[in-house]
Amino acid sequence: MSDQSHGKTTGGSSALAFILGGVVVALLGLGWIVFGGGLPTADQPDIRIELPGGKAVEGNITGN
Repeated sequence: MSDQSHGKTTGGSSALAFILGGVVVALLGLGWIVFGGGLPTADQPDIRIELPGGKAVEGNITGN
């Protein structure tokens, strides 16, 4: 006969699964922002400069 008992504890594996699930969700969200969806950006303003004599210069602003 053996005097040892082999009881199983599952608390550690549940905590590990919860933490791993959180890491997976965080990585998926970060990947969506970086590689595709991105964060919403503001519309680029249009510029119109009117010169004397009725001429106009139009264009878009580029850059940050």
